[in-house]
Amino acid sequence: MASGNPALTKKTFNTLPATTGARMTLNGTVHKTAILLLLTMASAFVSWRSGYMMLAQTYDPMGSLGPWILGASIGGLVVALAIIFKKHWAPFLAPVYAIVEGVVIGFLSMMLEMQFPGIALQAATLTFGTLAALLMAYRSGLIRATENFKLGVVSATGGIMVVYLIDLGMQFFGMPIGFIHDSGWMGIGFSLFVVAIAALNLVLDFDFIETGVERGAPAYMEWYGAFGLLVTLIWLYLEILRLLAKARSR
Repeated sequence: MASGNPALTKKTFNTLPATTGARMTLNGTVHKTAILLLLTMASAFVSWRSGYMMLAQTYDPMGSLGPWILGASIGGLVVALAIIFKKHWAPFLAPVYAIVEGVVIGFLSMMLEMQFPGIALQAATLTFGTLAALLMAYRSGLIRATENFKLGVVSATGGIMVVYLIDLGMQFFGMPIGFIHDSGWMGIGFSLFVVAIAALNLVLDFDFIETGVERGAPAYMEWYGAFGLLVTLIWLYLEILRLLAKARSR
């Protein structure tokens, strides 16, 4: 696997048809990523404002916003799976994914902002700061996506996803895994580990995009690469948000 991100794997290029027209470029992927980020932030801003209006009427965050967050999360998952299995749909569905995930980010950020003022801006700053730092380190050669590096990050990412799935199942029985949600030192340590792995996935995403450009992938893969990078950035932002919330609640 070229990335812990399920959307960006080496097998992706093995299933692509031969390219006869326009091809994937680095600049094109950067532009598509910027578009998706703008759509995500715009959607998050609208849902943030809408969330405040809804809470002003009900004063029940989970009761009024919970169904919206759950519905948008499920919708985002369905769209993401469609893009992964039908990569040539990425130019049309990647913007939809960005808008839907923006709804989730906006509502969750607003709810935490009410508890911990300033937390959303802190999480966004750390997310984009991490992206910039790792991109510079990758371009300078300070960090290389070697096979051992990939294996370690992919294994850790898979382990985290398994733990999250087990926790999701246990929540149905009222027995969630404590350290995932706890604000104690073990909970903070776990969140720090997850944030670090999410950040390292960005390096593998950069490598995937660079490989696609070198192999002359079809032009629609610019949208696919941008989509995959957005998936990692959203994961990183939410994990940083969770970490900050744990730290601020102590």
